[in-house]
Amino acid sequence: MERVYNFSPGPSILPLPVLKKASAEMLDAYGSGQSIMEMSHRSKDFKPVIEGAENLLRSLLGIPEEYTVLFLQGGASLQFSMVPINLAGTESGSGQKKAAFVDTGVWAGKAIDEAKKYVDVRVLASSKDKNYSYIPAAPAPEKDDVYYHICLNNTIVGTKWHTLPPVGDVPLVADVSSCILSEPLDVSRFGLLYAGAQKNLGPAGCTVVIIRKDLITQAPSWTPTMLRYDIHAKEKSLYNTPPCWSIYIIYLVLQWISETGGLEAMGERNRKKAGILYDALEKSSLFYSPVEKASRSLMNIPFVIREKDEAKKKTIEEKFLKEAAENGMINLAGHRLVGGLRASIYNAMPLEGVDKLVSFIEKFEKKV
Repeated sequence: MERVYNFSPGPSILPLPVLKKASAEMLDAYGSGQSIMEMSHRSKDFKPVIEGAENLLRSLLGIPEEYTVLFLQGGASLQFSMVPINLAGTESGSGQKKAAFVDTGVWAGKAIDEAKKYVDVRVLASSKDKNYSYIPAAPAPEKDDVYYHICLNNTIVGTKWHTLPPVGDVPLVADVSSCILSEPLDVSRFGLLYAGAQKNLGPAGCTVVIIRKDLITQAPSWTPTMLRYDIHAKEKSLYNTPPCWSIYIIYLVLQWISETGGLEAMGERNRKKAGILYDALEKSSLFYSPVEKASRSLMNIPFVIREKDEAKKKTIEEKFLKEAAENGMINLAGHRLVGGLRASIYNAMPLEGVDKLVSFIEKFEKKV
């Protein structure tokens, strides 16, 4: 069977060279006579993998020495708890500290709801009034805010922060799950970055955290051991058995990015792919992008059918998805909470896949 073009928002498409290399090494990784999935995480065979992944990530992103890189589990969703506990948690009986948030959609909202269990949350701005179709103007935090949280790219609604909010000396924390490594990023402007691997980094099962070292030792004494950044930093992400296979694939993905020109080249390719699809939607009489132009994502592109009759719209959507799948393009349905259609065109999506989708859109429109 031929491989399809997978437009899933995650777990998402992986680079074909990475899949081929992993397949070739499935039974014998690096001449060890064993699979990565069989290796001890503390063995001499796995050590170059996890260290290599960190070194390549540091090189590609230009991560300064004063930052620690962690390979954790629990997805970005666990970070919704770990961040407030470690950065703003207080000892039992003491008052809550304050943290600033901007509400730009489902994942930002989940981070807000989870943080409310541990800190005094202040929502500085929200784009809920227009169904999260834009990034709102965000005011500066107050001096006693412990951190300032944003979701840099909003996977479900297809928006992205193209200009960071003014935070002053307050550490900026960002969920970068769906945009990490898609273009250059100045890590030094953040106190903490976290990303689930299953979009641009690798397979599900691993979460990368990049944290400034001065923010690591602030967890209260009641913090569960597995939720402490200081424990994971001290043990170099090996406190318990890490997701070895996921880290190995991340290592291969990072090699692929480096070999194909790094983040400057990756950003150019992603802007070209997104531009082609957005241009097609602008010209279409059947489809349109619901996202304001200044806030549009390079990675996740929702599009909606111009039809007021909901029943008829749903019928057209179902026909579109069915015929797209028959033509080798899958996972184009919008998120279950918002509906519509969506193409996630992460790093591994080749230009040919976007061209094929645009051609299909044009042909489909003529038939409807």
